[in-house]
Amino acid sequence: EDMDLKKHIFSEIDKIAKSDCVLASNTSTLDIDEIASATGRPEWVVGHHFFSPANVMRLLEIVRGKATSDTVLATSMDLTRKLKKVGVVAGNCRGFIGNRMFAPYCRESIFLVEEGNTPEEVDKALYDWGMAMGPLAVQDLAGLDVGWRIRQQFKHTEVAGVRYAELDTLLCERGHFGQKTGRGFFVYDEHRKASPNPEVIALAKQH
Repeated sequence: EDMDLKKHIFSEIDKIAKSDCVLASNTSTLDIDEIASATGRPEWVVGHHFFSPANVMRLLEIVRGKATSDTVLATSMDLTRKLKKVGVVAGNCRGFIGNRMFAPYCRESIFLVEEGNTPEEVDKALYDWGMAMGPLAVQDLAGLDVGWRIRQQFKHTEVAGVRYAELDTLLCERGHFGQKTGRGFFVYDEHRKASPNPEVIALAKQH
């Protein structure tokens, strides 16, 4: 989720891809129109946002930019059927549909840990309620560093006087990105089995 990097990559692809090649980004929050501005063919640029884990989750957000052509949208919807996924066309806004709902859910789960609950208690409550995974485990799966980069990208939009979650940033600053590093809100063994991460509670108390 790095706009400068994304635009650089798309400008390079634009130089070598054939003229009717669909240029799709798996971004989860970045502005599709700004990405498209790095190319000479914004009508061929679209968002294809897969959800983690992509081999399991069926939802595929197809993000329509202001210049995205109907041909590209139709091609994208056809692709979702071939992949046996459910394609949903989304408007171009921060977080699109799924992450606009998911972000407050994540924020509140982190607040609960900052306020004295353990990650195990938070996730168990949601798991027992019927969720397939707890919100903190989901963030570990997706990669805490992804959310960290998003927050850095949108730092200028933060509103004074509004509380923002900090614990996930503190974990990232220590290199704890979730399953990919073996440590996040939980500690993971070689089989990705989770156990408590004592550093989370220590950081929460310190914070």
